[in-house]
Amino acid sequence: MSDNSGSMFHRFLNIRNNSSFFLFGPRGTGKSTFISGILDPQKTCNLDFLDYELETKVLQDPGFFRKTLESLSEKIEWVFIDEVQKAPFVLNEVHRQIESPKKLKFAMTGSSARKLKRGQANLLAGRALTYTLHPLTTLELKEHFRFDEALLFGTLPKIFSLNLAEEKNDFLRSYAQTYLKEEIQSEGLIRNLPAFRKFLPLAASENGNILSWSNFAQDVGIDVKTIRAYYEILEDTLIGFILPAYHRSLRKRQKTHPKFYFFDTGVRRALANELTIPLLSHTTEYGRAFEHFWITEIYRLNLYQKKDFTLSYLATHDMEIDLVIERPGRGPVFLEIKSSNSIKEKDLKNLQTLTEEVKGSEGICLCSESYRRKVGSVLVCPWREILSVLNLST
Repeated sequence: MSDNSGSMFHRFLNIRNNSSFFLFGPRGTGKSTFISGILDPQKTCNLDFLDYELETKVLQDPGFFRKTLESLSEKIEWVFIDEVQKAPFVLNEVHRQIESPKKLKFAMTGSSARKLKRGQANLLAGRALTYTLHPLTTLELKEHFRFDEALLFGTLPKIFSLNLAEEKNDFLRSYAQTYLKEEIQSEGLIRNLPAFRKFLPLAASENGNILSWSNFAQDVGIDVKTIRAYYEILEDTLIGFILPAYHRSLRKRQKTHPKFYFFDTGVRRALANELTIPLLSHTTEYGRAFEHFWITEIYRLNLYQKKDFTLSYLATHDMEIDLVIERPGRGPVFLEIKSSNSIKEKDLKNLQTLTEEVKGSEGICLCSESYRRKVGSVLVCPWREILSVLNLST
C-alpha cells in the first residue's frame, strides 16, 4: 500500500471537522489519507495541487479556482485542497468563500509552511484552525511498535508496509532525495543548492548537539547568517524543530545555543548517509538514536494532547540534561535519557543536584531497565512506562 499505509493505524490527532482547517506535516505522514478518512467523499470536492495539470491551470488562470468553486453542486460541503502552499494566492478566494452565504468548508494540507509565511499569504485570520500531523507515535503503533526498528527506520506510515530492511532503506533514501528535489529545489527556497546539499548531511550528523553557528559555518564553508537561514528552512519545511536552552537562571553558567532535532529517526539516518551503518546497543550511536526517538515522541504527544508543556534542554559547564519539561501549574521535570539497562547511582548525580536546587521539580532517568525504582529523589523509569509517568499516555 502506498500513501494509504497510514489507514491501518488509528491516528492520535483529533480534528473538529465542523470548521475549516489547515493540516500541516512533513511529506509521507499520511495527511491525505487522514483527511479522506474524516470527510464524507459524497460531500467533498478534492483538489490536489501535486497534480501538475491542475497546478498549471490554477497558476496560469487565477480565476480558474474561483470558477471551480462556483460550479460545485449544492451537496458539496467540503473542499479538500492538497499541498496548498503550491498556490498560496488561492487562500484569498478561500477566505471569501468561507464568508459567503454558501459557507463552504475547506480542509487544506501542506508539507511546508515556508511559502505561506514568507509570501505573507492570507492565513484566514483564525477562520481556519491549524493542526500538524507527525510520524506515527508508539500509542498509534501499539502492537506494531518495535523499538530497535523505530530507531533504525523511523515511523513514517509507509515503513510499515515494507518487509525487508533493504526496502525500508531504499524508501528512506528516496524520501531524502524527494525532500531536496520537491521541497527545496522546485520551490526555489535557496539559490545555492550545492551548498545546501553539503549542509544537510552535516546538520543530520549534528542532530541533538548544541549548535555552534560559527563552528558549523566554518565546517560547511559558508557564513553564519546562511547557516541560520538553512536551519529556518528545515523548520519551515517541517523536517525538524529547534529545542531551545532552558531559560531560567541557575547558579551555574548556562549555555544558550539551541539544539535541533530532525522529525524522524530514519529520515535523519538517510540524510546523514548512515543507513548502512549498524546501530548496535551499548554504543554512542545507539544512545544518540535512543535520545532522539524519545525527544521526538514527547514533542509529538505534547502537541497532539495540547498539554502546553514547554520543552528545552539544560547545559552548564559541567552538566547537561537532555530535556526539561515545564508543565503549567507544576514544577519542571528534568529528564535524562540513557539507553543503558543498568543505571548506577553516579549516573544520577546531576539530576539529584537539580531537584535539590529547583523547588518543586522532579528528576527522571528514562532508560532501558525493566522496573521502575527510586534512587534518592530521582525516578529511574523504564522507557515502556515513561509516557504514563509524564501523563502523555492517553
